[in-house]
Amino acid sequence: MAKVHLSVVIPSYNEMANLQKGTLDKVKKYLDHQKYPYEIIVVDDGSTDGSREFVAQFIENNPYTQLIQNNHTGKAGAVTAGMLKAKGENVLFTDMDQATPIEEVEDLLPFIKKGYQVVIGSRNERKGAPLSRKFMSAANITLRKIIVGLPDINDTQCGFKLFTRESSQYIFGKIKKIHNGFRTIKGSAVTAGFDLELLLLAENKKFTIKEVPVRWLYVETRRVNPINDSINGLRDLFKVRYNKQKGIYS
Repeated sequence: MAKVHLSVVIPSYNEMANLQKGTLDKVKKYLDHQKYPYEIIVVDDGSTDGSREFVAQFIENNPYTQLIQNNHTGKAGAVTAGMLKAKGENVLFTDMDQATPIEEVEDLLPFIKKGYQVVIGSRNERKGAPLSRKFMSAANITLRKIIVGLPDINDTQCGFKLFTRESSQYIFGKIKKIHNGFRTIKGSAVTAGFDLELLLLAENKKFTIKEVPVRWLYVETRRVNPINDSINGLRDLFKVRYNKQKGIYS
C-alpha cells in the first residue's frame, strides 16, 4: 500500500446525533475523491449512546477507516490517542460535527508544502453563533494573550489543526507524557488548555506555525455552558501559565 498522505483523526464521545446526520459519510466521500491515499481514525472516548457500535458497523463496509476504543479521558486524551496512532505524512484532527467542513483542509495542505509544520484553522467569522458564544471567544482571546502569550495567533481553539508527521509525533508524545497518559473522567470535558499546550510545545520546539482562515458554522451543543465553561477556561489559562513558567513545555 502507498504511503498514507493524510490521516484524519476524529474524536467521538456520544456523537450519535451527528453520526446519524451523516457527518462521517461526508468526510469519507470527500476523501474518496482525492488523488492521495488517506486514512480516517475515529477515536471513541467511552461513548454510552451507541455511537461506538455505529462506527464499528460503518468501518466494516468502508476501507481505510478504523476505530480506536478509548477509556473516557476527554477530548484531549482521545485526540492524542488518534494522532499517535496515525500513519499519515500529514495528520489532521477535526470534530465529528464538522462545524469546519473537511473540505477546508484544501486551504491548509498547501502551507505544509511551503514548509510549515503546524497549520491551524482560524474562525474569523463565527456564523450562526449566539452573542454569548461570540463574547466568550473574544474574552478568551484577550485573556489568553495576557495570561499565556502566543500573541501572533488569534484563534488557538479551533478544532481543525494539521501537523506534519514529525511535529505530530513529537507534540502529542510530549502531551501524553505531561498528562501521564490521561486519566479516566466522568462527563464531557473539552479543555481550553489542551490546544494551548499543543501550540506552546510547537513554539518551543521551533516548529513553524501558520494560522489559516477557515469556514466555520455554529453547531448547537448541550455540552457548552457559558458560565461554567468561562470559569473553567480561565482556570485552564492560569494552569497553562503556571506550567509554562515551570518549563513544562520546554
